[in-house]
Amino acid sequence: MQKLSTKEILEQNLERTIPGHLNKLKILLHNVRSMHNVGAAFRNADAFGIDEILMSGYTPTPPRPEIAKTAIGAQEHVDWQQTEDPKKQIEEFKNKGYHLVALEQMTNSILLPDYTIPKEQDICLVFGNEVTGIDDDILSYIDDFVEIPQYGHKHSLNVSVTVGVALYGFLVKYW
Repeated sequence: MQKLSTKEILEQNLERTIPGHLNKLKILLHNVRSMHNVGAAFRNADAFGIDEILMSGYTPTPPRPEIAKTAIGAQEHVDWQQTEDPKKQIEEFKNKGYHLVALEQMTNSILLPDYTIPKEQDICLVFGNEVTGIDDDILSYIDDFVEIPQYGHKHSLNVSVTVGVALYGFLVKYW
């Protein structure tokens, strides 16, 4: 057994078919302050075949060296846009039939392994600030709240880790 070369990995990745509606899934990063988290979100999105990231609030946008450092080029392969008004963007998604799923710890949030995705519906995953989570004024627009089960003493994960875990969770469900 041998490691694959970078070229072989790329060829293998591009030959795969993205399962279900995963390639139609959108990501909204609202008030994510760390450029490294944004860069890692681009890298996660590219790895899972996500074609667009929307950034709102004070979320930094490319081109920035700090974003490029963790994205390592993924920002060139994933479309993105910055929106001044996240509520307007969310309403546009709703009008297009998107189902909004927020990764947030709420009283009635569903654990990711237990979550049943609406497989024939387009989804926008919403991620919030690293410390305060998703802004209260956006919560009322969300259709489902999902959280990643945790078993340790800390009660949160880094935003970029949360994006990766959530995308993998959705990949498995679409498979």
